[in-house]
Amino acid sequence: MRITAMNRVQRGKLAMAAAAISIGLLSVTGCGYINPQQTNEQYSPSDGVRDDLGPLQLRNMLIVSKDANKPGRVIGAVFNTSSNDATLTISGSGGSTATIPVKAKSQTYLNENYEAVILSPSGGAPGSLVPVTIKTGSESRNVQFPVLDASLKEYEKYLPTVSASPSPSVSGSATPSTSATSSSSATPGTSATPKPSASATGH
Repeated sequence: MRITAMNRVQRGKLAMAAAAISIGLLSVTGCGYINPQQTNEQYSPSDGVRDDLGPLQLRNMLIVSKDANKPGRVIGAVFNTSSNDATLTISGSGGSTATIPVKAKSQTYLNENYEAVILSPSGGAPGSLVPVTIKTGSESRNVQFPVLDASLKEYEKYLPTVSASPSPSVSGSATPSTSATSSSSATPGTSATPKPSASATGH
């Protein structure tokens, strides 16, 4: 009888110990069972947006601009998961378009080390969402990029100046006109020939 009683006591103690251990485990890992782990979910850890288009993965995409009528710089990252080179085209407000080449199985970071990708005008005031069209190959989709300014210091270096965005077209038209005046003044005797006018048009 004594042996049976001790066995019952021992079994009772073991049962209570097992219950205590199980309660402790639930208190430690309960959140993991109830709530999904954030590391298993894909999300944008920055202020930009993410999207996938064909083989391209867009991450943390946004526009840095002072105003809707000012130029805006697109920053973020574009990953190419395919074995072929690809090109991302971003079309914004007022017919503005930017093209971003991405090598096969590679990525392009639109940061301070990459040539500025400019949409002019940006199409949105800081704090707003701007509708843009992203395209690669035959696939395209309409998305919205957030617009930020220099309120956050990390974006201050990306703010394009007014002269920075139209510089390709302005410099292209300004250079021929300057050379045209200099060539006409340098060769007054040949003003009747069509050669100076041809150089003025840039052909």
